[in-house]
Amino acid sequence: MTVSGSPPSAEGRVGFVLKGYPRLSETFIAQEIRALEQRGLDIQIVSLRHPTDRARHPVHGQIHAPVLYLPEYLKDEPPRVFKAWRRARLLPGYAAARRVWLADLVRDATPNRIRRFGQALVLAAELPQDLRHLHAHFLHTPASVARYAAIMRGLSWSVSAHAKDIWTMPAWEKREKLGSAQWAVTCTEAGRRHLAELMPSPGTVALSYHGLDLDRFAPPRPRDAGGDGSDPARPITVLSVGRAVEKKGYDDLVNALALLPADLAWRFVHIGGGVLAQRLRRRAERLGLAPRIEWRGARPQPEVLAAYREADLFVLAAKIGRDSDRDGLPNVLMEAQSQRLACVATQLPGIAELVADGRTGVLVPPGNPRALASALEALIRDPAQRSRLGVAAEARVRREFDMTSGIAILAALFDVPEQQPAPARTPLAAAD
Repeated sequence: MTVSGSPPSAEGRVGFVLKGYPRLSETFIAQEIRALEQRGLDIQIVSLRHPTDRARHPVHGQIHAPVLYLPEYLKDEPPRVFKAWRRARLLPGYAAARRVWLADLVRDATPNRIRRFGQALVLAAELPQDLRHLHAHFLHTPASVARYAAIMRGLSWSVSAHAKDIWTMPAWEKREKLGSAQWAVTCTEAGRRHLAELMPSPGTVALSYHGLDLDRFAPPRPRDAGGDGSDPARPITVLSVGRAVEKKGYDDLVNALALLPADLAWRFVHIGGGVLAQRLRRRAERLGLAPRIEWRGARPQPEVLAAYREADLFVLAAKIGRDSDRDGLPNVLMEAQSQRLACVATQLPGIAELVADGRTGVLVPPGNPRALASALEALIRDPAQRSRLGVAAEARVRREFDMTSGIAILAALFDVPEQQPAPARTPLAAAD
């Protein structure tokens, strides 16, 4: 898709404003940063939060960009915030940024809105002088900080929108941020259409599937056809990877597992953290499922890859949460399919852009445990169909969802010449 507007000059760094770095649940952002560095983009990572995950993916160790951590809570570093305010208020764009923030605060009078302006003050005051552009991952809080800081510093800014940020924000805020951004990208056509309707120039919203780094997800060894769930000594392994939050639908999945016939031999493995994890475990115990379920928690990418290769079937029961949050294009589905793993998922717009029902996977209505159980049972009993779906899914992912095309779109937007050598690293220096 052609994107209107002139890209920023290729000289100087681009600041990537993230919610937190590094995060195990945001592999797609890390692989994007690494790929853009390889294309020659000089990146400064800006993180609104310190890391909470104990483990890291291997890709995090391959990223060279320095990281600037902003105060997660303003009360934690008052001298730093005050010093930043004294410096930022002398910037030519400070008054304009303050007006924008106050207008936002009137409509969203929350501590979170105050915190984001304080973080923007620190960002504007401490960014290196050679930084030419800010790019926010997610349209909600990271974009707020990037927008306020960009106005203060007189910089252009852009945004990658994904899922929760698209569907849970008020329309006024999306419209004003998109009107201020130089360009925006998003990872599903459903999201692109929605944002394009809100943006003053619809051509400035581009579709860029984040795709997979297929070098990290090499083709698996030939799969054993597997059993059919009739042998208790050889249960079918059903895998799911994702955070235990409402939109992932793990409550529906646990209920669906409880509906499977008693004589069907299966085991379920879950990888991922999340606020609902303990509640799900208790629910599984009440339903008598605990002996069949293994809760592994959040794991680094090599262990996740091994789990894909050991499983017989993958499932993701995503749905629209009560707050309108939903998945965009789940990386875990692409990862599973890249390993020739048959997938059962739900009929959400973003997922349907990846999974062709009956051809590269099976889709069921979201929030319907009975339909989910029926699909799981059918595939557990039919190893030949699992194999056919897995082969077709892998072929499509490798053909249409290689991250290379998405990185090329982003590199063009950042005005990075093809095959530009990676820049020499320079130390982080705060603005004078």
